[in-house]
Amino acid sequence: MALSFRSRILGILVLLGALPTTALIVGWAFTLQATSPTGSTALALERIGTAGRLVIESVDTTALSPDDRQAFATEVEALNQALAEAQRSLVYMGYYSTGLAIAIMIVGAILVYASMILAGHLSRQLSRPINELVGWTDRIRQSQPLPEGPPTRGAPEFAALRSALRDMAGELAAGRSRELEAERLRAFREVARRVAHEMKNPLTPIRFAIAQLQRTAGADQAESLEVLEAEAAQLEQLAREFTDFGRLPVGPPAEIDVNELLGELVRSVVPDSMTVDLMLEATEASIVGHYDPLRRAFGNVLRNAVEATGGTGHLAVSVHGSNRATVVRVADDGPGIPAPERAGIFDPYVTGKAEGTGLGLALVKQAVEQHSGDIRIEDTQGGGATFVITLPALPPESQP
Repeated sequence: MALSFRSRILGILVLLGALPTTALIVGWAFTLQATSPTGSTALALERIGTAGRLVIESVDTTALSPDDRQAFATEVEALNQALAEAQRSLVYMGYYSTGLAIAIMIVGAILVYASMILAGHLSRQLSRPINELVGWTDRIRQSQPLPEGPPTRGAPEFAALRSALRDMAGELAAGRSRELEAERLRAFREVARRVAHEMKNPLTPIRFAIAQLQRTAGADQAESLEVLEAEAAQLEQLAREFTDFGRLPVGPPAEIDVNELLGELVRSVVPDSMTVDLMLEATEASIVGHYDPLRRAFGNVLRNAVEATGGTGHLAVSVHGSNRATVVRVADDGPGIPAPERAGIFDPYVTGKAEGTGLGLALVKQAVEQHSGDIRIEDTQGGGATFVITLPALPPESQP
């Protein structure tokens, strides 16, 4: 069975710390014991004692005078006493060497135990955060949310790595969402393009047929022809919206004066029955983009506001520009948009109108996102909805 990451780290730390310490202490103790002068000193004293006894036995004390015999006896006693003291010193030296070796072994055991405790602590400090981060990478791979609890303890560098992984997971989740949304919109655009193509083919002969019937029809058929003409016009409008939704901007981007564009659209889209507060930037508010998609987008936002107020309310349109972005706000005093419905109001084919196609606001979002902008909905003070569109002044490839 394979060892865990912590076990492998612990084994490596023990090999690097505890084993060298143990070998050093044991070798030191045995070297001290082996190089101790106790053994050689004992052998020398034994030889001295043997030689002294031989000398004493070879001396004929009968041939000595009484004073010499007394002096000889004194020397023999001093020699014996010196040999006894040396023997005791040797015994004490042996005890000292043995005790010192034992003390060294005890200190070595304490150091080895401390090194193993330290190795265990370091292995936990390394393995726990790494195991946690490995689990996080698996969650990121499976698109699962990262745990929000307190982090496993570890070095400060692991905290920085956790923060980086959280940021990366958030960016990956946002990227996945953007990719799914882009794929969904691509599918919608392809369907819209095909539907528009299939609708335009029969609409042309239908228009010709209606025109021919109007020239020869009687009074009793006029009402039916008006219905046919109105429905054909509705289908043509639907086909145009499908075509616009399935079409991508063509040609290079150009500079667009948002003040001029909004002023023209307000005059052409907003009926005279409504009051309009048009607050344009004092200086030129310009962006670089594609004119036709932005014109359709702002026109749809204005028409949506007009329809929300029934064509008789109040409309406030403001433009605020800077060298980095232009912000357009379109506020109406209609019934407003409930917060739960705002998330899907820009989805294709989502509409609350009886005759709506559900592509108007989808076209708005598509055009804004094609210009790397952002659109959001806020509540109008006093009631109503405010559409806030933010567009960068320069195209994405030109931004710093």
